[in-house]
Amino acid sequence: MRYQNIEFEITNGIAVLTLNRPDKLNSFTQAMHLEVRHALALTATDPSARVLVLTGAGRGFCAGQDLGDRAVAPGEEGTRTDLGDSVEQYYAPLVLSLRALPLPVICAVNGVAAGAGANLALACDIVIAARSASFIESFCKLGLIPDTGGTYHLPRLIGMARATGLAMLGEKLGAEKAEQWGLIWKCVDDDQLMTEAMAMATHFSSAATKGLAFTKKAFQASYANTLPQQLKLEGEMMRELGFSHDYQEGVAAFTAKRAANFKGE
Repeated sequence: MRYQNIEFEITNGIAVLTLNRPDKLNSFTQAMHLEVRHALALTATDPSARVLVLTGAGRGFCAGQDLGDRAVAPGEEGTRTDLGDSVEQYYAPLVLSLRALPLPVICAVNGVAAGAGANLALACDIVIAARSASFIESFCKLGLIPDTGGTYHLPRLIGMARATGLAMLGEKLGAEKAEQWGLIWKCVDDDQLMTEAMAMATHFSSAATKGLAFTKKAFQASYANTLPQQLKLEGEMMRELGFSHDYQEGVAAFTAKRAANFKGE
């Protein structure tokens, strides 16, 4: 598939997906959704992919939905756009695809992340942001709610009080404060953003990927499970991982005091 709205490649185990509509701050259209969906499917099915890095081209990460896209433009009275359809067909599958990827997902936020763009970042496993980056839950300015998983992830990451303030006021949250609040993993100098992100990706590209995928899955399950249910899940996962190549290799490497050669299996 030839992409018009994104850039995508897998090299040395590292998949890099770049939102590439810089003149529109990488805001989403239906066409870009379909291209991102295709790239995520390739990442999920390519056995060489061990980690995904998601970022944006130009001066912004993602400004959310392109309101100029005819698919979401308000219509005349009686023919108004069904935004629920947009969420169900595009944004919900996007978030679920990211969360279901059996590998770590790093988001490198290189500038403004607004609306769906902010919540797309928060759906990733680890978020690194440039110091000049910012997060804006801009939905309230349009009479909407924080979709793209915003109502799910925000309260869990920073608590109800801060989540409510961000959602109802639509104020800009700088990267440094986002780090202080625990919304993101790390804030770095602008010129170090991709260096940091790719260094982390390189680490994950040779890590015990299956164990990381199970960690991701277990954390997600913990939101709905009781403690006994979660302990049972941990036992099931540990049973399977105990028979994996990476566990055997990890123990052998530890005993021999050498670097482990993990295969993600």
